[in-house]
Amino acid sequence: MIKDMRIPNHVAIILDGNGRWAKSKGMPRNYGHTKGSKNLEIICEEAYKMGIEYLTVYAFSTENWNRSEDEVSALMKLLRNYMKTALKTAVKNNMKIRILGDISRLDQDLQDSIKNLVQKTAEHTGLKFQIAINYGGRDEIIRGIKHLAKDIKEERLQAEDINEDIFSNYLDTTGLPDPDLLIRTSGEMRLSNFLLWQLAYTEFYFADVHWPDFNKQELEQAIEKYNLRDRRFGGVREEK
Repeated sequence: MIKDMRIPNHVAIILDGNGRWAKSKGMPRNYGHTKGSKNLEIICEEAYKMGIEYLTVYAFSTENWNRSEDEVSALMKLLRNYMKTALKTAVKNNMKIRILGDISRLDQDLQDSIKNLVQKTAEHTGLKFQIAINYGGRDEIIRGIKHLAKDIKEERLQAEDINEDIFSNYLDTTGLPDPDLLIRTSGEMRLSNFLLWQLAYTEFYFADVHWPDFNKQELEQAIEKYNLRDRRFGGVREEK
């Protein structure tokens, strides 16, 4: 059925419920994060097969630093391990990887791994895969404003020339199309500071399953619901 549907060009996903999934199975939260990381590789492959060109996921938010020291440490360890395997996976599947967020707070070895991953996959032509790490929508906008203000101060930009397109170029997502569809797993129904600027006209879909259980069928169901929406932009329907 999916082949007869309009496939969203850009899908964003808030990966929620790893800890609760693990708890429901009597396992520690870190086990859920590990399973969620493995599931991400599967969904990337399925998304590309379906014809999705851009996939953006919320992996670690600016607020996640407030979690317990043990959990943050485990997440950083998982991120290190993911960086080791991500390059092999990206090369195998021709994925172009890009990082959203301020990675300067991460340890230097992680920053180096991230930069290497982005550089090595820059010319790939398959799925464009964005990973939000130490990302917050408000933080992104504030960083963008600071950069813009600096350009005005140094006379590289005139204040009266600022519009939506120009400001978008100061965000982490510069050059990317806005998401057509946002999926959040685990039944939660909030944005949690994710892509606040970019989601202005995005369709939302909230899945009741926790992220480790989100599979191909769940993704297809989200796209089916997306196809039932009457997409309008300023009162004008999107062409189907």
